[in-house]
Amino acid sequence: MKFFGLERVLLALITGLLLAGCGYLPTSKQAREVLGEKIFVEVTVSLENPESAVLIKDATRKAVITRFHASLVPQEMAKTTLWVDLANVRFVPLQYDPNGYVIVYRAVVLLNVTRRGNGEKKSYNTQGFYDFAIEPNAVITDTQRFEAIRQASLKALNSFVAKVGAEGSRTVE
Repeated sequence: MKFFGLERVLLALITGLLLAGCGYLPTSKQAREVLGEKIFVEVTVSLENPESAVLIKDATRKAVITRFHASLVPQEMAKTTLWVDLANVRFVPLQYDPNGYVIVYRAVVLLNVTRRGNGEKKSYNTQGFYDFAIEPNAVITDTQRFEAIRQASLKALNSFVAKVGAEGSRTVE
């Protein structure tokens, strides 16, 4: 069966109506309903791990822009303020070579995110993982460590986006 002009238009129209009728909204749009479009981000600097604060702040800012499609603004102009606290970073051995040397690690980052806005305050605990390989009988380099923390932080922030998006889906309905 070949579709010509009118049949194609009707098929496209029916497909569009079916997709629009299901009420699908992207998580980022649902999260934006909760957070608004103007967000201020503050990251608590840990005395134990001060280098990670910079990585996490960059990851959080990237998530605000790319995941929430929102703007970063000064605190006075923000509808929502996010305080991100690095609760814990640890490296767990996952795989060993035949000689007993660790060759794969997992970086585990625990973040506490506090959201303030619209007269309410809510806290979220999120966790992110990142697996990476190293050479046998080698130590984790600073570059590998920082990249693992950055990647695990992004995944923890993705978890935060999902949690806020779930709240947004309840408010949109």
